[in-house]
Amino acid sequence: MANDVVLLKFFLHISRQEQAERLKARIEDPRKNWKFQPEDLKMRAHWPKFMKAYEDAINFCSTHYAPWHIIPANRKWYRDYLIAKTIVKALEELKLQWPKPHESLAKFRIV
Repeated sequence: MANDVVLLKFFLHISRQEQAERLKARIEDPRKNWKFQPEDLKMRAHWPKFMKAYEDAINFCSTHYAPWHIIPANRKWYRDYLIAKTIVKALEELKLQWPKPHESLAKFRIV
């Protein structure tokens, strides 16, 4: 923690198969059609290059004070659970306390 800042970095990783299923759903489900972009299929062709680039970025940009948290994201409920668990742990490590009042409250009475 520097300058009283805690930095949490999450890489949400989905498998190539899960990505294919999500792209198919965007085409087949009318409620998800708006999410589909033809460019997604062009970008998908570069999957191995992206995985290598992500690996390099994570390895070179992870520090002891701000490590990357690699989160398996094929299942959204599990992704959300792991992120929440990581955030709770970081908050607990801060050992936060309620601020003390400016003066003793014993002399005040509410009627």
